[in-house]
Amino acid sequence: MGVCSSCGAEIREGARFCDTCGAPQAAPAETQEQRKTVTVVFCDVTGSTAIGERLDAESFRRVMARYFDEARRVIERHSGTVEKFIGDAVMAVFGVPVVHEDDAVRAVRATAELRVAMQTLNEELAHDYGTTLELRIGINTGEVVTGTEERLATGDAVNVAARLQQAAAPGEILLGAETRALARDAVDVEELVPLELKGKQAPLVAYRLDSVTPDAPGVARHLDAPMVGREHERHVLEDAFANAVRRRTCALFTLLGTAGVGKSRLAREFLAGVDARVVEGHCLSYGDGITYWPVVEVVKQLGGSGGQQALEALLGEAETPTSPEEIAWSVRKRFEAAALERPLVVVFDDAHWGEPTFLDLVEHVADLSRDAPILLLCLARPELLERRPGWGGGKLNATTILLEPLDAAETEELIDSLLGGEELDPDLVARIRAAAEGNPLYVEEMLAMVRASGERDIVVPPTIKALLAARLDQLDPSERRVLERGAVEGQLFHSAAVEAIARDHSPVDRQLVALVRKELVRPDQPQIPVGDAYRFRHILIRDAAYDALPKAVRAELHERFAAWLDERGTDLVEHDEIVAYHLEQAYRYRAELGPVDAEGEALGSRAAQLLATAGHGARLRGDMRAAAVLLERAVSLPTPARLALLVELGEVVVEGIGELERGTALLERTIDEARVAGDALVVAMASALRSAAAGHRAEPSASFERTIALATEAAALAERGGDEGQLASMLFIAGQHHFFAGQSREAERILSEAMQHALRANNLYQAQKCIQWTLGARSWGAASRSEIAETAELIPQVLLPSLERAPFYHWAAASVAMHAGEFDDARMHGRRARSVAAERGMDLHDQSSGMVLGLIELMAGDPEAAEPILRESFDRLAELGETGYRSTIAGMLAEALYELDRDDEANEVLDLVAEIAQPDDVDPQLRLLTLRARLLARHGDHVEAERHAREGIALAATTDYLELNADAYLALAEVLRASGSHGEIEALRTALDYFERKESVPMIERTRALLSAAAAASS
Repeated sequence: MGVCSSCGAEIREGARFCDTCGAPQAAPAETQEQRKTVTVVFCDVTGSTAIGERLDAESFRRVMARYFDEARRVIERHSGTVEKFIGDAVMAVFGVPVVHEDDAVRAVRATAELRVAMQTLNEELAHDYGTTLELRIGINTGEVVTGTEERLATGDAVNVAARLQQAAAPGEILLGAETRALARDAVDVEELVPLELKGKQAPLVAYRLDSVTPDAPGVARHLDAPMVGREHERHVLEDAFANAVRRRTCALFTLLGTAGVGKSRLAREFLAGVDARVVEGHCLSYGDGITYWPVVEVVKQLGGSGGQQALEALLGEAETPTSPEEIAWSVRKRFEAAALERPLVVVFDDAHWGEPTFLDLVEHVADLSRDAPILLLCLARPELLERRPGWGGGKLNATTILLEPLDAAETEELIDSLLGGEELDPDLVARIRAAAEGNPLYVEEMLAMVRASGERDIVVPPTIKALLAARLDQLDPSERRVLERGAVEGQLFHSAAVEAIARDHSPVDRQLVALVRKELVRPDQPQIPVGDAYRFRHILIRDAAYDALPKAVRAELHERFAAWLDERGTDLVEHDEIVAYHLEQAYRYRAELGPVDAEGEALGSRAAQLLATAGHGARLRGDMRAAAVLLERAVSLPTPARLALLVELGEVVVEGIGELERGTALLERTIDEARVAGDALVVAMASALRSAAAGHRAEPSASFERTIALATEAAALAERGGDEGQLASMLFIAGQHHFFAGQSREAERILSEAMQHALRANNLYQAQKCIQWTLGARSWGAASRSEIAETAELIPQVLLPSLERAPFYHWAAASVAMHAGEFDDARMHGRRARSVAAERGMDLHDQSSGMVLGLIELMAGDPEAAEPILRESFDRLAELGETGYRSTIAGMLAEALYELDRDDEANEVLDLVAEIAQPDDVDPQLRLLTLRARLLARHGDHVEAERHAREGIALAATTDYLELNADAYLALAEVLRASGSHGEIEALRTALDYFERKESVPMIERTRALLSAAAAASS
C-alpha cells in the first residue's frame, strides 16, 4: 500500500488514481522489461571543450550545472524523463515510465522551449561567466526495450537520435521521420537531404524544426467530412438540450467513446445547428497549474464583469484567498448570468484528463444551477468512469452515452465520403474497412497513409499506435498483464488460458471485468469448453498489448499456451495448426534473440511435425494454397524430415497451385541440398518431379520417357527403403506420364499399384490422385464408356465424407455423360468440377479442366460454345507460364476455329502448338497433324494434306487412345473426300470401329452418318 500525494489516504498497489480523492498518482517504476515506442531526445552543447579551456574547472562545472538544471526542468515539465547526462549531453526519453499518445509532440515542444530558455540563460551566463552555450538537438521516435536495470531505453531508436544530434548544426533541432509524422500538424519543418549517418546502411530522412504551433495537436482531425451513422445519438443530445431550454435547468450530457470513435465529430454536428451561445474548454493531458485550465478558457470566452471576477478567482489573483467551493460558486453564477441572456452550451473536451477539483466543479454546476438553460457537454474516454464511477449518477438531468464503432455499411459510407470520388482498389478499401473495425479515426489515418505512400499494404499508422500504447500504459499493472497474456492467444482468448500461462496461476476475473468496463475487451463465445472467453474490442488493441511484450517473454508464453491448448483443445478442428503456430512463435523468438539450445530446437521440430501434418490434411481436402503455406512454414523449422517435406512442397507448388517457376526453383534447391546431405532417395524423387515440371514449361529437356525412367528409379529406392508412401508417389508419376505418352493401359496398371501402396501408407491424398488419373487414362485412352463408369465405384474407397463433392468425382460423371451423349448432364458436372477446383485454389487443375468442357461442346457439335471456353483456359495457362496442358487445349481451340471457318486463326494457334508441344506429347502432336491435313485439304493442297493425315494415323497407332485413332481416320476420310480419292469409306469404317470400342454414342452416330453419305455419293 502507498499514500496519496494529495490527500494522504492509502492507495492500492499499482493504482493510477486515489480511490478517496481521485488524484492521479505517480506511475510505478518499471518492474519488468517492455517493448515500447518512445521518443528519444539527445541534446548536446557545442564547443564545450573550448569553453572548459577558458573557464576555471569550478566555474565550468557551475555553468554546466545551470544548463543541466534548466534542461531537466523543461523536459520534466513536458513529462519527459532525463535518463542521464553524458559529458555535456543530455539524453531524455518521452514515454518512460508511462507512454502518452502525444509523446512526440511533448518532446518537440520541450526542445523548442529549451532553445528559447537558453537565450535567457545565456544572458545570465554571459554576465556571470563571460560565456554562452549553443545546443544541437536530435529527436527520434521508435521501438525500444525499457525496464532494464542499466538504462531507461535500449534500441536503434536511441542510436538514431544520437546520430541526428551529431548531424545538427549549432542551434538546430533535427527530427526523425516518425517523430515528424506524429507531430506533423503542430510543427513547421524543412525536409533535409537524406543524411548519411555513421553506422546506418541507408540514408536517413530528417527534418529541421523551424517552429512549433502553440496548443496545436500533433495530428489534427479532419472534421469536415459528413457525419456517418450517429443519427440516434445526435437526436438524444438535441433532446437533452431542448429539455434544458424548456425547463430552464442545467443538464449534464457526457459523450463517452474511445479515441477516434467520433465524439468530437458528433459534438461539432450538434453545435452547428444549436440555437445557443457556445463556449469550449479543453482539459490538458499535462502542464503546470492545469486544474482550472478548461474553466479559464470558458470564462474568458464569456467575458463581462462577472467573468473578470470569476477569472481572478480561478487564476488566484483575487484579493483574498478563495477555496474550491467559492470558485465553483463563482463559475456557476457566471454561467447562470450568461444563460439568462441566451441558452448556454459549455463544452469540456477530453474530460477524462480533468483534475478531480475540476470534475467537482462541473458536478457542482450540474447539481445546483437553477432557472437557467445550460447544457454541460463533456466529451471523454471510458477512463473517466474509472476515476469517477458515479459520474452523473443520481442526477435527474444527467445523460451518458457510449459511442460504439460504426458498422460495416457505415464504415463503407465513411470511406466513400473521405475518398470524395477518388478511385481506390476495391480490395484495398475492403482491407482498410476490416482493419479499422469501425473506428473513424483509424479509417481516416489508414486512408491517408495509403494515399500518401501509394502502397497496397495496410500499415497501422504511428498515430494510432501511439493512442493505443498510451491507453494501455494507463492500466493497472495486473490488468495489463492479463491483457498481454490474452494477446498471446489471439483476438479471442479464454480466461482459463490466461490463468494457466501465468506463473502464479492467479484468478483473473476481477481484471477481466475491469477491462470490459474500460471497453478494451468484450465477452464472447468460448471455442473451448473451459470457462469464459473474451474478444479484444479491436485487433489493434490486441496488437498493442502483444507488441509491448519482450520477445523472450513472448517465447515463454507461446510455449506455455501451446502446452495448455494441446491438453485442453483436442476437440478443435484446427488443433494441430494452432498448437503448431504457438510452438513456431516460441522457436522463432528464441532464434531471433540468439543461439537456439536443444530445448528450442525441440520446440521447432515439434512445430514442424504438426505443420506438416496440417499440410497433409490441407492437401487431402484439396486446399492447395493452405497446404503450400503450411509446408513452407514446416521446412523453415529444424526437422529431420525437412528434405522430404521440401519434395512435397515442390510438388504442391507445381501441380497444386500452378506456380511453375517457384516450384521448379524449390525442386532444384531440394536436389542440391539432398546431394550435399547424401540422401539418394530425395535426390531421385526431386529429380523425377523436376523432370515432370519441365513438361509444363516447354523446356528443351522435357521428355516423358526421361520422367518415367527417373520416377521408376526413385520408386525402386523407396521400395528398398520400405517407404510405402514415397513408393506410391513415384509410381504415380510413372503412371501419369505413361498416360501422357499414349500408353493408357500401362498407366492404369501402374496407377492401380500406386493406389494400393498409398492406401497401405494411409496416404489418402495420393490414393485420390491415383483415382483421378486412372479416370483420365480411361476417359482418353483404351477404356470403354462402361469401364469409365466403373472408375466411379473406386472413388468412395479414397474419399473422406467431407470430400464427397471432390472435383474428379464430377469429372467421372461428366466423362460418362459426354460419351453417352447426355450433354446437359456432362456440362453440369464439368462446371461443378471446375468450380470446386477454383474454390480450393487448384489453379492448374482449374484451367486445364477447360479441355474437358471444350471437348464436351465439340462432341456436341457446338464449336461456337467450345471456342470461348477453350480460349479462356488457353489465355490463363499462358499467364501461369504453363505449356503442357495448354498445347492440348490449343489443338482443341484450333479445331473449334476450323469448324467456325476461321482458318487463319486456326493456323496461328497450330503454329503455337508446333512451338510449345513436347515432342512425345501425342495428343497435341496428333491434333497438329490431323488439323493441318484438314486445313490443307480445304485449301486444295491435297498431296500435303494426305501426307499429314497419314503421319497422324502412324502416330496414333503408337498409342492405345481409341478416340485419337478414330479422329486420325476421320481426318484421312475428309482429306480423301476433298481430293476425290478412293479409300474414304474404309477410313470411316475404321474410325467407326474405334468409336464403337469406346462406346462413344455421339461419335458413333456422327460417323455412321458420314458413312451413309459417302456410300450414297459412291453409288
